[in-house]
Amino acid sequence: MERAMDSQIHGAFSLILLISLAANFAIALPANQVPANSSPINSNSILVALLDSHYTLLAELIEKALLLQTLENAVNQHNVTIFAPRNEALERQLDPEFKRFLLQPRNLRSLQTLLLYHIIPTRIPTHHWPTSPAADESTHRTDSTHATLSEDRLHLTTKSSGDKIVDLARVIRPDDVVRPDGVIHGIERLLIPRSVQEDFNRRRSLQSISAVLPEGAPEVDPRSHRLKKPASPVPAGSHPVLPIFDAMAPGPSLAPAPAPGPGGPHHHFDGESQVKDFIQTLLHYGGYNEMADILVNLTSLATEMGRLVSEGYVLTVLAPNDEAMAKLTTDQLSEPGAPEQIMYYHLIPEYQTEESMYNAVRRFGKVRYNTLRLPHKVVAEEADGSVKFGQGDVSAYLFDPDIYTDGRISVQGIDGVLFPLEEVSKPLTKAVQVPKAVAKPRRGKLVEVACRVIGAFGQNYDFSSCQ
Repeated sequence: MERAMDSQIHGAFSLILLISLAANFAIALPANQVPANSSPINSNSILVALLDSHYTLLAELIEKALLLQTLENAVNQHNVTIFAPRNEALERQLDPEFKRFLLQPRNLRSLQTLLLYHIIPTRIPTHHWPTSPAADESTHRTDSTHATLSEDRLHLTTKSSGDKIVDLARVIRPDDVVRPDGVIHGIERLLIPRSVQEDFNRRRSLQSISAVLPEGAPEVDPRSHRLKKPASPVPAGSHPVLPIFDAMAPGPSLAPAPAPGPGGPHHHFDGESQVKDFIQTLLHYGGYNEMADILVNLTSLATEMGRLVSEGYVLTVLAPNDEAMAKLTTDQLSEPGAPEQIMYYHLIPEYQTEESMYNAVRRFGKVRYNTLRLPHKVVAEEADGSVKFGQGDVSAYLFDPDIYTDGRISVQGIDGVLFPLEEVSKPLTKAVQVPKAVAKPRRGKLVEVACRVIGAFGQNYDFSSCQ
């Protein structure tokens, strides 16, 4: 009976989450990550051969890009040709900045597109390659194009020397691995589709924009023969006039509007898209689904954060992972406004990265960061080569650094839920008790709280399973 009830409750909560995500942010996993009903892969498959081959770095990238299911479906449907760059091309010959771009969780789509660009859903062994230009052109092709799994096209050619070329890379190990359902050709370098190159250039150009305003030539006061000190202008939008705490107060506008001009609205950033982007990154990254649930479903913090970022404010999010969130009790979440207060304590109104915070704690010992939960601050210190937040039993380590960094929002994964020391030092109440250990996951607790919240607002949905 209890299992049936738990199943119904879990189904109701899943429905709540999907409706809310679709209504607020339309967050969805890419279609190529949705598992499909497919037959098991044969041990003699080309996909198994690739994962066991000496192209180890390519295999690792495929696993990081969550493409195993996609390739398994492709191999089940038709033969494939894989152009595999050698390890040296990925390890030493790749631009470090471009490699860092590919490995950032927020650029998962670009990494997937790049890897799928190396796979053609057709078997093309060496003897089916376009012939050399020296051959009789009336009967032999000298080049051909083929669509890849990324929907881009690869150009295959053969030079007069006999070298086989795919796009701009030379094939150095033709027919390196041959299986009944495909073939692997070793190539000398990575193939980069134009769309990925454009994404990289766009990201790099955004990051290279300097925050320093241009200044005019210095002026000398003719009476004192000293340099004049011009009044420092306050740029509209990029540096809000109000502190972030005042901007959070309810009102028609978050920050004072600048003087009207030809530029139109004073919003310089698309905060909603940036917040949606970082929450989607949490889902792709894995292990932070509960945090995303609370931001989007149980509270309106995602919308509030988007408004703040649109006005030019910056935020650092200390994101507890799912294991940490599972230790929260129903009492801690059911108090009025408890989810918001917990999350406010994990939002720092500064832009900090793992490097900047670690350098600060190494230099100053303990650093107190303001949070959006006034007047409480979160303490950070160096511990075991990392950054430790909080004090005593209520502490957390920087577990997954720089999950998302775009210059406005920084997301740092931590392995615990933080509470203000002032609350923990008081006699423990239901709202601030911190359990030492919880044997079973607390997914049902969040379901119970969700049902209470939605029931209080009287939504027009059927939540009979919440009874």
